[in-house]
Parts: sequence; structure tokens; C-alpha cells
Amino acid sequence: MLPCMHHGQADADPFIAARSADWTALRRDLHAHPELAFAEHRTAGRVAERLQAAGLAVRTGIGGTGLVGLLEGRAPGPTIGLRADMDALPMHEANNFAHRSVHAGRMHACGHDGHTAMLVAAAETLAQSPGFAGRVAFIFQPAEEGDGGAARMMDEGLFDDYPCEEVYALHNWPGLEAGCFAVHRGPVMASADQFDITLRGRGAHAAMPHQGLDPVPAAAALIQTLQTVVSRRTDPLRAGVVSVTRMHAGEAYNVIPEVVTVGGTVRALDHGVRDALQEQITLAAEGIAAAHGLHAAVDYRRGYPATVNHAPQADFAGRVAASLVGEAQVRRDLDPSMGAEDFGFMLLERPGAYLWIGNGPGSGGCMLHNPLYDFNDEILPLGVRFWRALVLQRLPLAR
Repeated sequence: MLPCMHHGQADADPFIAARSADWTALRRDLHAHPELAFAEHRTAGRVAERLQAAGLAVRTGIGGTGLVGLLEGRAPGPTIGLRADMDALPMHEANNFAHRSVHAGRMHACGHDGHTAMLVAAAETLAQSPGFAGRVAFIFQPAEEGDGGAARMMDEGLFDDYPCEEVYALHNWPGLEAGCFAVHRGPVMASADQFDITLRGRGAHAAMPHQGLDPVPAAAALIQTLQTVVSRRTDPLRAGVVSVTRMHAGEAYNVIPEVVTVGGTVRALDHGVRDALQEQITLAAEGIAAAHGLHAAVDYRRGYPATVNHAPQADFAGRVAASLVGEAQVRRDLDPSMGAEDFGFMLLERPGAYLWIGNGPGSGGCMLHNPLYDFNDEILPLGVRFWRALVLQRLPLAR
């Protein structure tokens, strides 16, 4: 990965300069008090308190612990949504700095504390001078780390009550130099599904296999076949991953088991590839089971969809970033990630874009989901400037 060139980030806005230390303190407070999916009560309370103090209309309890702060501009216009995630991960923090987690087994290892602090700061900044035409819904969602907080907020009427015409999100990205952004036209993050396949035969004594129907060779054949679902049944230019990660068969050395279970995960960057992979996995399981005289039961569970940016909004957000840091600082050539992100649910319902903001080199163990990770507070003001510029450029006042 080529580094971005350094670019000056001095801000002429005295409000941002004056408040940066306060926002850093907020971010570190959130880091020290991480909360897991749908349990972000303290975090949501702190966010609501700050938004209300800034004059926003705040509604809490959307999707459990989710909340929205609504800011009215100086003139009528469209509504856009800006989203941050609030939850932490169930892992132990290995850092020793003063703001490390006070809760064993809970850690902000993905930077959601930074995303939340940046969006609170953006709301406070825009509220003190709302020079735009329209409304901004500041969306703080719970449970991004695998529990689908975005979908639950939507199920409970998020976009009915806040009819956003577009939605945007920002995620820190270790390995991308601070002062840089990355924007993708199309897929950014992969879908994430899980499967469990049960092959059921007839148990027997291991010395007399002809008296049973052995599911173990069938499972071996199935695992081999699943490796070809991507390599031989999917367009090589359209990424997909099928990984078998679990297998269970029997308890005793001298017993042919009646049941074997095989499980794993499926990733794709394209909604059509995702559908095709599910179909091919199901057909493979049923076909191999039939060839061995067994019964197959496929439990395929869809998780997050692929996060796919809409090209007009991605282009617009990229121009906003370039207006702040220069075109050379906006990377448009980075590969998507095969990790998953539930902002993909929102992009299925509304046009929008999901950008990466550089968090620094990622050396010394500070990659995402690492016990030594910490959000880079130096990028917090740039995130605030990005959100402010996006709103002012997307919802300009008539001249």
C-alpha cells in the first residue's frame, strides 16, 4: 500500500480548535467504559446528553439502545443521515494507558468510541452555526459487531420517522495514513453468512461398516466439494470466500457415527454472488448426501449484506474529502475488505456511501480487533471537518 502524502490539516475554525481537547476526553471516556451489543446504556446516555445540550431534538430507544439527534438547518430542504456505531467487542484489552477499559472482557477494539465522538462533535459544530438547507439525522446505532443494530433500528421505523434521502458513514482504517481517506465506487465490505450442514446416516460398529450408512466419507467429500464452489462455480473477477471452520463426528473410536455436522462462513462482495454461493452450497450438500444414501439438512443463516456504495454518493463524498485534504490524499484504488459491516443494511434501503478515514500505520499491534488497538485521537478533528463539509456541500443554502 502506497502511503498518502502528508497534507496540512490546520483548521481555521476556532470552534473546532477550541473543542478538540474536550472531544478527545469524551472519546477516551467512552473507550474506558465499553459496552457490548444492545447494552450501550451509558454510551447512549452520554451521547443524548451532549446532543440535547447542543439543541438537537433527540429520540432514544430506537432499536434498543439506538438514538437519533435531529438538527434543523436555516432553511427547508432534504434530510440526510450520518451514522456512527457505539458498541464494543467482547475481548480483553492489553493496553496500559490511563483510558484503557475498566471492564475485563470488554474493549473498544474497532474504534467505535472514535466514530461516536466524531459524530457528536460534528453535531455540536454544526449546531452552533447551522448554515445549511435541510435536516441532518445523526444516527447512533447499537450492536454493529455481529448483532445487526442497523437492521433493528430500521425495523423499528428509522427511515419512516427520519426519511433520509441519503446516508453516510465513516470508519477508521489502520494501515491507511492519518490525513487520508479512502472511497470505493461499489463494494467496500463483504457479506457475512454462516452455515451448518448435518449429514445423517445410520450408526454401526466400526469393524462392520457395511451394517451402517457412514456419514464421515460423505462429509470429507462435501468439504472437498465446498472448496470448488468459489474456484469453479463463481466468476473469478467477482470475489467470494467459503471457509469450512467446524466439523463434528462421533465420540468413540469403535463406533461409526450416525451424524456428522460441517459448518463454516461465506463472504461475498456482490449480492448476486452471495445468492449463488448459498444455492451451490445447498446443492452440493444435498447431492453428496444422496450419492451416499444419507439425508442432508442445511441451515444457512444470512448475516450482514455486502456494503455496496452508490456511485453518485461515493463520488460526492470523495470530492468532499478532497476539498479538505487534497485529491492526492483520497485513495480510490484500495481493495475492498472481506470483513463485514451492518451499514450495508442501510445502503440496501437508501443511497449513500461508507468511507475509510486513515487511522495511522497500524504498526505495534494497533490493527482492528487487536487487544493493543486504540483509536488515533489526532484524526478526530479531521473527521469533524469532513462531516461538517459534507453537510454544507450536500445541503447548501440558496444564494
